[in-house]
Amino acid sequence: MAASVGTTPGGTTPAGMTPAGTTPESEKDTEFQEREKILCPDFLSVAQITEMLAEDVDGVQQKLEKLLNFRNLQTCLKEASLLDYYVSGFLWARGMDFSIIQYSKFMTLLDMLLHNLRTLHMSLEDSIKWLREVMAEIGPSHSQKNEEWNIFDVKQANAVVDYLKISLFQHYKLYEFLFFSAREEIVIGTEQAIEVVKPAGHPFPDPLEEGISFDIYSTFIEPPPILDMEMKGLNQEQGPEEPQPEADTSEIDPLVGFTIEDIKLVLGQVTDDILISIQDNPKTTAHP
Repeated sequence: MAASVGTTPGGTTPAGMTPAGTTPESEKDTEFQEREKILCPDFLSVAQITEMLAEDVDGVQQKLEKLLNFRNLQTCLKEASLLDYYVSGFLWARGMDFSIIQYSKFMTLLDMLLHNLRTLHMSLEDSIKWLREVMAEIGPSHSQKNEEWNIFDVKQANAVVDYLKISLFQHYKLYEFLFFSAREEIVIGTEQAIEVVKPAGHPFPDPLEEGISFDIYSTFIEPPPILDMEMKGLNQEQGPEEPQPEADTSEIDPLVGFTIEDIKLVLGQVTDDILISIQDNPKTTAHP
């Protein structure tokens, strides 16, 4: 009896004995089913791929965003980068004019590479080895009898590997940083102290130093001191003061009430005082 050996991405499966009574056709069907299990489950179903093929770039992005359940694309760098990874891969595959099964396996391959990095912490070398093993199963085979099982031909397989080199492997360190490096909060946000406007009791807020000069503020905007405001209010309550009429002194005689004798007596006293002062200080009247 013949023994069959199958190679999987995880290693080599143990040889199994072919049951008695099996035919070459049943062996081919069994081997084909085993090869179909590679890169399963599929990342995208046939219905999802068909719908996305009818969409433009924005439509593809929206459908993958919903499928991946990304809700913080505007603020989360991780979600935005991963969505770009999947959208770019699907659009590249559409440019290659893949079949539905080729779309399915290629998108599952993209997802599994990220899964190995995120959950298994695969290094770049291990990921390249894993890709080589997978492409050996789904890519072209040296055996002509299994050519109909190949998902990608030689040209397509080389294109897939080249695309993975420039999309994932070339930026592998960045994806490792994306999954395993903690980012400080200062990178995505900051705190600012905002001063609110004062209550209505204060007519105007204090001016900003760079907004208006103090002279203009103090002259036209700054409210008067509280004491001046109280005095002004008090004066307004009492009403304006009525000006008192000034006495007309031009028509009143300043000698009213004095007799001639009183006037003579005052003039005599003034004359005596002047003469006495002259006699006490004769030098003030001497000529040089």
